[in-house]
Amino acid sequence: METLNNTYLLEPTFWMRFGAAVLCGFIVGWERERSHKPAGLRTTILICLGSCIFVMSQEMIAKLGYGVMDPSRIAGQIVTGVGFLGAGAILRQGVTVTGLTTAATIWLVAALGVLAGIGYVYTALGITIGVMLILQPLRWLEHTEYFANNNCYEKRPADKSH
Repeated sequence: METLNNTYLLEPTFWMRFGAAVLCGFIVGWERERSHKPAGLRTTILICLGSCIFVMSQEMIAKLGYGVMDPSRIAGQIVTGVGFLGAGAILRQGVTVTGLTTAATIWLVAALGVLAGIGYVYTALGITIGVMLILQPLRWLEHTEYFANNNCYEKRPADKSH
């Protein structure tokens, strides 16, 4: 059982990982919020932080003497659970499918949380910057006259075979 002498909250690495997860979720969520997308600031922060805490929990369990857990098992369950959450963001409206970028963002933010949780704080922050360099400029590019005139992103009918 956790006591004040062995609490994980007193370890600096906990706060560094916690802060990195919040920051990564905030940066990606801020971009989504500005774009008026469904998974905004709070959602991305919570997904990133939740993934981070799930991964850190394995260290907490080991610290209490319950043995060492396989971190890949926790990460694998996060991928499955967040995939289900992301699937809820995908909507079919008539012949168009929307929410794919939102679903991908949810999935990616969970991966950032896993990275922060296992201690790769700088890698998580670096990838977050890369994500911003993908989301913002490509949104602008998709709305340029070239892409609009050449039907590069024309709306395609949804698959009706299901």
